[in-house]
Amino acid sequence: MSAGLTEAIGSMGAEMRNDIRNYITAGDESQWSQLPQGMVAIHCTHSNLMKKMIELKFDLHTTIGELKARLHMHCGTPACSQRLILRDGGQDIAHMDDDSKMMGFYSVESGMTIHIIDTDPFSMSRGGGLEDVSLIQKYKMDDETYEARKGTVRQWIKEQREADPNWKPPKQNNFSGNPWQKQPPPPPQGAAEEIPTGPETVEGIEVGMRCECQPGARRGEVAFVGEVAGLSGGGHWVGVRFDEPVGKSNGIVKGETIFECMERYGGFLRGKNVTVGDFPEAELDLEDMDEEDE
Repeated sequence: MSAGLTEAIGSMGAEMRNDIRNYITAGDESQWSQLPQGMVAIHCTHSNLMKKMIELKFDLHTTIGELKARLHMHCGTPACSQRLILRDGGQDIAHMDDDSKMMGFYSVESGMTIHIIDTDPFSMSRGGGLEDVSLIQKYKMDDETYEARKGTVRQWIKEQREADPNWKPPKQNNFSGNPWQKQPPPPPQGAAEEIPTGPETVEGIEVGMRCECQPGARRGEVAFVGEVAGLSGGGHWVGVRFDEPVGKSNGIVKGETIFECMERYGGFLRGKNVTVGDFPEAELDLEDMDEEDE
């Protein structure tokens, strides 16, 4: 349990903690009720293993010898090297030593635990042999052997430095983490294209003209031409009152009414996106939105 969760539970009142406990344990008495008659779900522990095998299902008519054979597949200990102890609530109840007896003979019930004792003094599971990966002997090549090999990274680096004393190894690839993988060239570092915003960009556009705005070929009427102090980027803007609700504005910028229109029937665009002319009202595609509207 994390420290944060422990602290959160500790800060609860006793009544709330009891409610949570009751909610979690509400189905404990009936959790085995769906098992077929004559079947039990038991837990298993092992003398040499840290893992716990949860809710293994067995028929009560299974003999102890058959049970050991099944447990062999779960824990790796051969049946001949197993000694079984039946436990309930952490207390030993019975030693299941007679391989001919059935599990029902020992009154096994769901939720009980069978503890497996590995009696083999040379068992692979002893001392963490099946769980502790630090005990695995890993192959390590000594420097002399590696130096004698051809086509290694060390040889390649040495060749690069002999050809160029100032050569440095490549930096780590930001995408794969592999420093030797070919990396895409960096994007050209140039100044971003500056959008013209001067009065020449709205030349010939006057209030009252019909217009078509891009993208989306949205039609409407020019309602404003000039500078708007509240819009980012400054410069000259064209305020358009659209024929349909395809805009992002209602003609008001930071509390100041620039022109009047209904919500989403207005928009402020740069002159390069507005074409004036004979553009009567037409059916528009309402899904195409103008990314440059303000």
